[in-house]
Amino acid sequence: MVISRKVFVGNLSFDTTRVELEQHFSKAGEITDVVIPNDRNTGRPRGFAFVEFSSEQEAAEAASQFDGADLGGRSLRVNMADDRPQRAPMSSSGGGFGGGSRPPFEKPQGKPKGSRRRIRGRKRSL
Repeated sequence: MVISRKVFVGNLSFDTTRVELEQHFSKAGEITDVVIPNDRNTGRPRGFAFVEFSSEQEAAEAASQFDGADLGGRSLRVNMADDRPQRAPMSSSGGGFGGGSRPPFEKPQGKPKGSRRRIRGRKRSL
């Protein structure tokens, strides 16, 4: 099992800054990176962050030391982050919307529907 050097920090105030997180978590060890994801639509922080440490021991220490700690009037939820696999680069034909990973659409078997206009036209011609 690979131990991560990143910790997930949840229940953050939307006003929490990167500098505040670095100051708070630097007590557990050397921080190499802090990521606060923003919402795509609003541009506001999403209320969680990832803090990466220089070693696995420092990350584990931070998770145990700061879980439940208070920052900005909120009780933090801190645990080890799962390493996500690298995403495959987008193909030139994929377009970014699904990329063809679904099976092709299969038409239902049975009576063909056709358009209503065509059906009404056939009824009038009889």
